[in-house]
Amino acid sequence: MEDKKQDLVEKVDSPNKTQEPKVSSDQQRAPRTRRPQQGQGNPNYSPRPGRGRNQRFRRPIEKEFEERVVNINRVSKTVKGGRRLRFSALVVVGDMKGRYGFANAKALEVPDAIKKALDNAKANLHNVNIVKNDTIAHEVIGKFGACEVFLKPAPDGTGIIAGGPVRAVLELAGIKNVYSKVYGSRAPINIIRATHNGLSSLLSVEKVKRLRGK
Repeated sequence: MEDKKQDLVEKVDSPNKTQEPKVSSDQQRAPRTRRPQQGQGNPNYSPRPGRGRNQRFRRPIEKEFEERVVNINRVSKTVKGGRRLRFSALVVVGDMKGRYGFANAKALEVPDAIKKALDNAKANLHNVNIVKNDTIAHEVIGKFGACEVFLKPAPDGTGIIAGGPVRAVLELAGIKNVYSKVYGSRAPINIIRATHNGLSSLLSVEKVKRLRGK
């Protein structure tokens, strides 16, 4: 009995044998390597676009012409198979320096009609004589069909006294001070064409002085 007790005491007192921990299959994977940062090793790299050492600052592209959509209308055409619906867009463009253009185009979708009209307007530009104080040289009446547009020079600071279609043409042409009045038809395309008729009949300052005997 004493021998058995002694063996038990020795087992309790003796330190446990160290066992190696089991390594799972996930822990046996290769250690993760840190990915190189974007542009590492490139001295011209910059996280912000357009801010590199050898890159120029990006500037907004200036438009050559300002654009204005005056009217969008849905039109239909009756064909053999039924009605054909399309959209008509009336636009005005100008460089604010004496050149302007306008056009009316049709397409199946509104964006296509606007793009088509803008291309046509930029392809057919007209010039207008702008005198001192950003106004016109003399009074003029433009006519188209049943529409008449009266234009009169105004002093500096007056602004454009005009309605929608007339204002669009005058602003984009670069005229800043003028009086106007529309008589007759109120169709936007007729108003714009009458305004164009008046602007195209303007005389230069020298010719006006010559006619007045100055």
